[in-house]
Amino acid sequence: MRARVTNGGATKTRKILTTLVAALTFTIAVPAVASAAPSSGWNDWSCKPSANHPEPVVLVHGLGGNATTNWFYHAPKLKNAGYCVYSLTYGGTVLGGQLFGGMASMRKSAVELGAFVDRVRSSTGAGKVDIVGHSEGTTMPAYYLKFEGGAEKVKHFVGFGSNFKGTSLNGLSGLAKAVLSLPGIDLLADGVCGACREYLAPSDFLDDLARGGVTVSGPTYTSIVSRHDRVVTPYTSGVLNEPGATDIVLQDRCGVDVSGHLSQAIDPNVTGLILKALDPEGAPAPKCVPFFAPL
Repeated sequence: MRARVTNGGATKTRKILTTLVAALTFTIAVPAVASAAPSSGWNDWSCKPSANHPEPVVLVHGLGGNATTNWFYHAPKLKNAGYCVYSLTYGGTVLGGQLFGGMASMRKSAVELGAFVDRVRSSTGAGKVDIVGHSEGTTMPAYYLKFEGGAEKVKHFVGFGSNFKGTSLNGLSGLAKAVLSLPGIDLLADGVCGACREYLAPSDFLDDLARGGVTVSGPTYTSIVSRHDRVVTPYTSGVLNEPGATDIVLQDRCGVDVSGHLSQAIDPNVTGLILKALDPEGAPAPKCVPFFAPL
């Protein structure tokens, strides 16, 4: 008997294909543009922080990103603003190695981030760093701050495309959970993409992060989200709504910005908000420019 595809199944298939095409397009296009870009000067281990910007900035990529592709746009602008800027590739697994990071369990990646922060502090002589992260680069560092001693080493934590409560994958989380529940998949999933399992609520990782609040005393927290995000769904998964945290919805600050999830990595409005969060007194007020990249 031939299997019949229902309308609901076809819709799910279209969603999967749309997500895969968007991710593939971004994965191919970004390295191509990044390789054509002039040297940015970030990851300069001879850099010494200035009096105006005494905390070096550590950039933390998202799921499937790496130290270069996720940051070819924002990193040079932070460097040009006078910061010492560093990025790492974390969470490599057998699936992507150092090309596609963020795949390993976020608990393990938080330890990697801690070692990198310590290396930056040692190299620059800075007591603390600032962390700027995209997507998983918000979730995993939040765990680092809360459970791996990061709160004492970080002054400002700024995230965009943030995700602190997991994602429904635009309605596909049920399908993803069904796949992960198949016999023999557990070990494979953990070895290939442990972070994927942790993102699907409910998970022990998300429960630990949420218990008693995501934020901890010490660092300032700024979370930037977009109503047009179709990867972190609902987008409010990136809203902290906790005392002392600043939550920013892009469209509340700039109504002509229709940035989705991936495109926040190349959004000039996001750059302005990052700079202001890192230097509330000295950075210029963020400008609002039209930005139409809904991926």
